[in-house]
Formats: sequence, structure tokens, C-alpha cells
Amino acid sequence: MKIYAIRHSSVNVKPGICYGQTDVDVAETFYEEQKRLLQDIERVSFDAVWSSPLLRCRKLAESLFPDEEIHFDPRLKELNFGDWEMLPWDEIYTQAEGKTWMDNYQALPTKNGESYPEMVARVSATINEIKSINAENIAIVAHAGVIRILKSVIENVPISQLFENFKPAYASVTVFDIDKHD
Repeated sequence: MKIYAIRHSSVNVKPGICYGQTDVDVAETFYEEQKRLLQDIERVSFDAVWSSPLLRCRKLAESLFPDEEIHFDPRLKELNFGDWEMLPWDEIYTQAEGKTWMDNYQALPTKNGESYPEMVARVSATINEIKSINAENIAIVAHAGVIRILKSVIENVPISQLFENFKPAYASVTVFDIDKHD
């Protein structure tokens, strides 16, 4: 089975803002990015399409797969940054709680938000459900954090290595081969 993890297009948010699960809209470049993605996946026949329900993913999934049933799954949402949603990252870094979280993000939850272990658990549950489907090609429209976790879970790569070495671009496709029996 192949999973085509498609990161949502650019968002209508100023650079440097933490937007996690905030339901932000897409940027003006949406149709250019969508057209490029259509070219990237045009030769693939998908058996199922899954997507985060957040607007930036929903819009892209519906535009890429207008004739497909799309499974909008809340487990595919980005990390919930709690009180830090829509704050500048620079402001988060200067807070004592923000610095503590950044130094221990693999274990600690964000301020009134979610921890990576919680996010890994929900994304992993989705992957296990997808593995049970009789399919060759699955599209998942999601967020950079979700795609990093997919890479971690599917390819057994520690999350700590992914933040420095793996940065899915907006409107990009990452393909994973998945063994349904793992």
C-alpha cells in the first residue's frame, strides 16, 4: 500500500505565527498550488481519500478529489497548541513555559493544549484503520506535523530527527510505502 501524504497549501496567516488547530483559510496562491499538485498526482488512481477537517485541508481535498468520497477525520488535525494558537512563535519562545516546552516537546503538552505523544496516538490510530482497508493507493491531505508523524510511525524514524531533517513544504506530496501487516 502507498500513502500519498499531501500537505495543505499556503495559508492566509502572517509568517511566524503559530496556528496549529486554528481553522485558518488558504492563501491567494491556492489555485496555483492546487494546479501543481494535480500534476503531481494525475497518474495515480486513489482507492480512498482521507483529510483533516480543518478548512485549509478540506478545501484542498475537495478541489483535488471532487468526485471522491473524502473521509474527514479529526485525528488528522495538526497539534493543538492551546493558548499559543495565533501567537507569534517569537513570543512563545520568550515565555518560560514556551522555552520549557521547546526543550521537552516530545513529552510535554503545549500550554492548555496537546502533547506530541497524544498526537502520535491519534495519528497512529488513523494509520491502523487505513491499513485495514483493501487498497493500493491512499491520499491523506493533512498538516506538516501529521506528515512528520506518518514518517516517524511508518519508517520508524525518531520524531526528534524529523524537525531538523524533514520539512514538508506547502502543497507537497510525500509518498510512503506501508506494510499492511506491521
